[in-house]
Amino acid sequence: MDDYLNISNKNFKSRLIVGTGKYKNFKECSEAIKASGAQIVTVAVRRVNIFDKKKPLLMDYIDPKKITYLPNTAGCFTSSEALRTLRLAREIGGWKLVKLEVLGDKKTLFPDMIETIKSTEVLTKEGFKVMVYCSDDPLMAKRLENAGAVAIMPLAAPIGSGLGILNKVNIKIIRSRTKLPLIIDAGLGQASDASIAMELGCDGVLINTAIAMARNPIQMAEAMKFAVQAGRKSFLSGRIKKTIYGKASSPKKGLI
Repeated sequence: MDDYLNISNKNFKSRLIVGTGKYKNFKECSEAIKASGAQIVTVAVRRVNIFDKKKPLLMDYIDPKKITYLPNTAGCFTSSEALRTLRLAREIGGWKLVKLEVLGDKKTLFPDMIETIKSTEVLTKEGFKVMVYCSDDPLMAKRLENAGAVAIMPLAAPIGSGLGILNKVNIKIIRSRTKLPLIIDAGLGQASDASIAMELGCDGVLINTAIAMARNPIQMAEAMKFAVQAGRKSFLSGRIKKTIYGKASSPKKGLI
């Protein structure tokens, strides 16, 4: 059976979402996305050129007819900044499926959850389909679901840190309490981190820095693709129960 990532009633075969920032150039970005097999890419509306035809355009390298663009509010620290950014994206590009992130401070880049929830409520009422970057707090995740979010995107660790998933327990709790797509966003550093996220029951992962800043971004993108696939298959297969004692793998009867 086909196993799709469903977001806002749209199916995607790939469960890996890739960011478009931090690459050496658009060509490298395009090659990494191709190697990753990703069908969704995030686009920082305030940072990446997708409108000024006098400068290199991301669209010349990544075809929005083949890859779903997910405009995001990277670099926004207030609700008003985030709302203005996404309204601009809708006016110019017609995008309604968006990624919201409202940062709390420039040092940690943790999300400001009060501003985030407020922004989610406003955007939902305006007809946006909002995927939301958030803390790994199960209570906040539930409030986002109630506010109308179409996907919950908790951080694994601070943005760009590469620390991997620091709080597996909270991710498991969020998984058990929401029917929305659960996508790890921020903090992953290597392929095994992506597999762990999927084995925890997450529906997908969003990766930018770990790919773009790797020594070989193209190869890392491919590694992440396979890691997500392996982690998903492992989760669906159902792991064995943990035990502190050994269990023989061969029969006890009929020994020679």
